[in-house]
Amino acid sequence: MKERFVKRDIISIKDFTREELDFIIKTAEKIEKEGYNRNLLNGKCIGLLFYEPSTRTRLSFDTAAQLLGATTIWFAGIEGTSVMKGETLKDTIETVANYVDLIVLRHPYDGAARWAADITTNRMKRGHKKVPVVNGGDGKNEHPTQAMLDLYSIKKTQNRIDDLDIAIVGDLKYGRTVHSLAYALALYNCKIRFVAPEILQIPEYIEAYLKRRNVKFLKHSKIEEVISDVDIIYMTRIQKERFPDENEYNKVRGIFKLNRNMLSKAKTTMRILHPLPRVDEISVDVDEDIRAYYFEQAGNGVPVRMALLSLILGDE
Repeated sequence: MKERFVKRDIISIKDFTREELDFIIKTAEKIEKEGYNRNLLNGKCIGLLFYEPSTRTRLSFDTAAQLLGATTIWFAGIEGTSVMKGETLKDTIETVANYVDLIVLRHPYDGAARWAADITTNRMKRGHKKVPVVNGGDGKNEHPTQAMLDLYSIKKTQNRIDDLDIAIVGDLKYGRTVHSLAYALALYNCKIRFVAPEILQIPEYIEAYLKRRNVKFLKHSKIEEVISDVDIIYMTRIQKERFPDENEYNKVRGIFKLNRNMLSKAKTTMRILHPLPRVDEISVDVDEDIRAYYFEQAGNGVPVRMALLSLILGDE
């Protein structure tokens, strides 16, 4: 199984089988329980190219790399880079690939990570080494490593992923974390509940994907319709930056707010996840509830991303 990951690009969760995702989860569990080799990636350098803001993804990849002995180079935002002078993504990738062994890319355009991986693959035809590309979020498309740590968090809190009732709430149209998670859950025997206003419901192409795989899913408009039944509530913020029209955003801003009083109807074993950042969709009074797991979820990004880096670069 390990050989499937060596020098592998991570672009879409749809590129993975259930067996491969389970192996990533088991590797992360082993890292947490048994420790890790602090010298595994000595001499390796990871490039973190973040054209959009990031806290958890960039810092957890940086932490994961350094804990395994690698060094990192990075930029956060295009200010101070040659992108400000008009440098294209192709030229940036071509250049940075000379400096690093792996690139983590966050970019505002859908498909940017796939394009970057094609660029590094084409470099091999000119005699260069393959530099794998990891998608750290591309526009409103996908965020596959977030889905991996989401699966890890679900498994950690519920001791399984199969046979769960999972509600995904908020911006399902533009939410790349939601898209990747839906694709990932399609590989497991779950019931998915998409909770959103109609204009932010899950895209039709994802619905079609789930139907082809006979995934059980329902659509709802209110959290109250699902809160007493579900094992996981996956909250997301309404993403103002993704809306082409601010007037449309204003129609739905603040539409979902989970507070502690609402949890009286929830199972004690239910857990609340959120890819973060939070705006106002989860009240701060929820933070002290045993069911709140979003900050621990963010912490799970480190072992999961350590697992990925060790699998991709550790056995070259």
